[in-house]
Amino acid sequence: MNSATLFTISVVTVGGFLLAMQGPINASLGRTLADPVAAAMISFGVGFVFLIALTFARQGLPSGEVLAQVPWWAWTGGFIGAYYVFAILWAAPRVGVLTVASATVLGQLTAGLILDSVGAFGIPVQAITWQRVAGIGMVFGGLILSRA
Repeated sequence: MNSATLFTISVVTVGGFLLAMQGPINASLGRTLADPVAAAMISFGVGFVFLIALTFARQGLPSGEVLAQVPWWAWTGGFIGAYYVFAILWAAPRVGVLTVASATVLGQLTAGLILDSVGAFGIPVQAITWQRVAGIGMVFGGLILSRA
């Protein structure tokens, strides 16, 4: 494995580690507010403020012409993120962080397998192989074991 690939995997692994922390942190916010939707909104609000500052520090907002070229489906990422934050902060106190993380990874891998197989959103097509399906099956097994 070359150093660029190792660095990329490391960045994503740290992101996954932080993602696991996000659930219980947001769940604590939800408990304190007694409202998981408000907690998700505040979580996104803090992230939004951070991203505004970072955008302006780097380059500023894209032009209206550039924004007009964005495909309709590319605007759904915010909704997907909001659903994810709500689902995680709601589920973490009910089933625990390990089970939530396992279910998240299972969903990501299942979607990834499907998206890869059809080349969704312009990504290169990757065949569904028994090894990839077996990997997903192992994660499913881990999810089941996380509840034992």
